[in-house]
Parts: sequence; C-alpha cells; structure tokens
Amino acid sequence: MRGYSDICRLVAASLLWIAFAQGVLATGVEPVKDLRVDPALCLAAAHARDDDKTVAACGALIDNAKTEKADRIKALIARGAAYARKDMADRAIADYDGVLRLDPSLADIHNTRGELWRKKGDLPKAVADFAAAIKLNPNHVGARANHRALAQELERLGALKAIAGKPSFNCATARRKVEKAICANPELADLDREVHAAYVKAAAAKMTPQQARTLRREQQEYLARRDAEYGRRPDYDLKKAMRDRLQKISGIVGY
Repeated sequence: MRGYSDICRLVAASLLWIAFAQGVLATGVEPVKDLRVDPALCLAAAHARDDDKTVAACGALIDNAKTEKADRIKALIARGAAYARKDMADRAIADYDGVLRLDPSLADIHNTRGELWRKKGDLPKAVADFAAAIKLNPNHVGARANHRALAQELERLGALKAIAGKPSFNCATARRKVEKAICANPELADLDREVHAAYVKAAAAKMTPQQARTLRREQQEYLARRDAEYGRRPDYDLKKAMRDRLQKISGIVGY
C-alpha cells in the first residue's frame, strides 16, 4: 500500500507540473524570472561617455516600469548629460525635470539645468535654478558663481536697454539736420553711440603721439564731412559712413 501511495503522489505531482507547463505555453509567461532591472549597461555607457549608447541603454532603463527609483534617477541624469553633450538642450532639460520630480533636493541638477536654461537664453529660469541650488546648498561653488555671473549679465543688459536708441549727444539740444536724423532713427542712434565709444576707447589706448594726432584728426574730419554732406549729397549714405568709421576705429583697418 505504501508503494501505491508513493505512485499516487508521483502521478499527482506529474499532473500538476503538466498543467503548469500547459498554462505557461498558453500564456507565454516564463515560470521563473528575475524581475530586477540591471542598470549596468546604462552606467557603463555613461562612464565611457558613449552618448549614443547612453541614450539607448539608459532609455530602456527609464522606460521600464520595474526600474527602481534610485536607478531611474541615475539613468535620467546620465541620459540628460548625453543629450547636453549632443547639443539637444530641450531633451536634456526634460530629463533633468524628471530627476527633480523624483528628488527635488539635488542641488547639482538644479545648477546643471540652470546652465542649460542660460544657454537657451531663458535667463529668468536660469536664475531660478541657480537660486534653488544655492538654497539647497549655500556652499555650492558652481551655483554661486553662475548666479553671480548671471546677475552681472542682467545688470549689463539692463544698462544697454537703458541707452538703446540713444546717440552720443543730447537730442534735446540737436540743431543740425544730421543730428535730428540720427535722433529719429534708433539704429543710427546706436551706431553713433558705438562710434563715439570706440573713439574714446581708442584715444585711451597706448599709441604714439603721431597715432594719437591721426586718430583725432580723422575723427574731426569724419564729423565735419558727415555734417556737411548729409542732406546735400544725394549719394551720401549716412549709415554706411558710420559703419565704415566704426570699423576703422575698431582696428579692422587699424592705426
């Protein structure tokens, strides 16, 4: 009887295995599978700075629903860096957005994303990211340097905006026809201011007495010719004359 019981148990076990195997074949599901996702390929490609492989391998890791949070963050950072090196700023920013949604406490990522915003010309977003990085890590050297440089750039842009369309002279006291024409045209006004600034800079540079006299004489001749010929000579091109003078002073022809 004992042998019969053993045979019955063996038959029952066999039937269960057959039924399980049939179910596997019907559904296409493997009976045993390691559900962990291996980030090795992504990290190896990133370490080798192989951008194409990084995008592919890390993309597969990012798209896998079973990828753990820490590995997903690493993959997003690696792919974002690869996109940045490939000058695909929008995709890099999108990956860094994903990182910060998962972990908003990463000061380095705020700083890195800020650099990309600055490169794209979106200065308000760049400032916000640099400030966020500094708030998270007050000693973050890169973020502090970026924030300071951007503040100086914004200050300079503000100063340029304040003088945009204004010539080197006071339009309220303009009497000559050419001066009124310059005041009425922002492009000519900017050119006039640039010519004057270039002249002042050149005059302050080191040069021989002969060069200094030549510079001063030619500037006086340019202004005298401009005032005398504008409105009187039909072929006189004021904009061209101003550009030619700017190029001359700036050293394209040189003194």
